[in-house]
Amino acid sequence: MFLSELKQEEKTAFLELASLIAKIDHKQTIYEDSILNKYKKEMEIDHYKIQGLEMEDILKVFKSERSKNIVLAEILTLIFSDGVFHESERESLQLIKKHFGFKPSEFSSYKDWIDKIRELSSHEEYQTIG
Repeated sequence: MFLSELKQEEKTAFLELASLIAKIDHKQTIYEDSILNKYKKEMEIDHYKIQGLEMEDILKVFKSERSKNIVLAEILTLIFSDGVFHESERESLQLIKKHFGFKPSEFSSYKDWIDKIRELSSHEEYQTIG
């Protein structure tokens, strides 16, 4: 939603992070593939090739609070896209939250927001199908 606001270096870092998170449970789903492609289009970096950077190096790129908020919201969307919250995803989220300096209450409100967006999305898809 807000990925286009990121600086160019942040866009590629975000795509690296999203790719890493999508594969963290060793099962990249079609839902995750779809979201990764959506991210590329939104950021206008369709032809970017994943370099395989380390998470610590990726997270250092995001400096502003706004960028960190955008990253967390979009990563949560990706993580919950397949409806399963794996232990490896939880650990990755803990690392991101710690690195970005988020409080647990902030994370909870983000998760609630993502759940509401997913619910609206599912309802909208149902309406167009039915």
